[in-house]
Amino acid sequence: MKKQLLVAGGGIGGLAAALGAARAGWDVRLYERAAEFSEIGAGVQLGPNGVRCLQAWGLQQPLQSVAAFPGRLQVRSADSGKELAVLPLGPTALQRYGAAYATIHRADLHGLLLAALARDTGTQLHLAQAVERFAEADGRVTVHTSRARAVTGDALIGADGLWSRTRTWLLGADPRLPGVDPRLLDVDPRLPQAVAPRVTGHLAYRALVPQAALPDALRTGQITVWLGPQLHAVHYPVRRGELQNLVVIVQGPAPQDLERWDQAANAADLERALRRTCPALQDLVRSVSATGGASDGPLWRLWPLCDRPPVPAADAMARGLVGLLGDAAHPMRPYLAQGAGMAIEDAAALERALAQAHLAVPQRLRRYALERWQRNARVQARSTRNGRIFHATGALRWARDLALRLLGQRLLDMPWLYRGR
Repeated sequence: MKKQLLVAGGGIGGLAAALGAARAGWDVRLYERAAEFSEIGAGVQLGPNGVRCLQAWGLQQPLQSVAAFPGRLQVRSADSGKELAVLPLGPTALQRYGAAYATIHRADLHGLLLAALARDTGTQLHLAQAVERFAEADGRVTVHTSRARAVTGDALIGADGLWSRTRTWLLGADPRLPGVDPRLLDVDPRLPQAVAPRVTGHLAYRALVPQAALPDALRTGQITVWLGPQLHAVHYPVRRGELQNLVVIVQGPAPQDLERWDQAANAADLERALRRTCPALQDLVRSVSATGGASDGPLWRLWPLCDRPPVPAADAMARGLVGLLGDAAHPMRPYLAQGAGMAIEDAAALERALAQAHLAVPQRLRRYALERWQRNARVQARSTRNGRIFHATGALRWARDLALRLLGQRLLDMPWLYRGR
């Protein structure tokens, strides 16, 4: 008789977890809080490490049909506009790492995972139901959903994002996770006091526009990163190159309502934040604003960035019959562009662990956590460090620019990351 996995969350991590578990021979029931599966307009970078996982799941052709594959990554000074360094991607990444470097609309990535689940597995998808809490007894785990239903399975994976309820019930107040903003502590009296995500003080303005609506000179087939004091910007093609994704991250106070992280933002605020940058970057932002954006929401969305300290140990990712995956386990800053990649890697590791039928379920989840926690912690720490380097001022900024000019490709390429497992 097949074992049954319960999955909390139907985002990219939750769908990937469900797909991996189904491939390992488990039945899966997935519970998603939203009333329908949808993803907001945003771009995702997938390094060769994440693309290889999708290839192993037979998703190369679906990925090929919806993604873009930039030929290079260029770093420029946000102040002068001058090129600082270039990393070849395209065929170079394919030859070196066995997989391409892809850029993709978040909704397209979500859609290809959802289609694979519907096509290749018997996964049950339950919408408008969130996993509120769980309990373990007699070698089984029972979840209670927001519709007051109790469902029992052999294991539970919490892939319910930054504000994960599964994490709250699993870990509670963990003294190894310092740096808590007391404004953010969970005040629900039914729950143990939970360590909440940290507010980073970084705000991301995001826009997605049709490339055809931009002047020819501003359309792009590459990834471009602009580095400036206390800010940076990145833009690249998605959806076969038809759309351009632009993100500008500046330092500033976060809005009060952090759980509603995706808010309509004022383009004028962004333009004021960029007033000391070079004309080329300002022209790009103004041109994007002038297009009116894509058709799936406000042009400029505001994303207050939160994270958690690096994963401190394996038992922060799995205990007993419950495991955490993706942002529920290791939310990270976007300065390595690996949030989605790490969630997909988690799901691939979960598949390998769940397939080990000779082990008891807690041991399988322990194997999963032991394989993943140190790599996730390293990526979290490097992402935070990169943010300091990207936004550097003074002598550090000068040294960064000099190092990029002298050693650009060696600094930008990351074999330890892109080679994966």
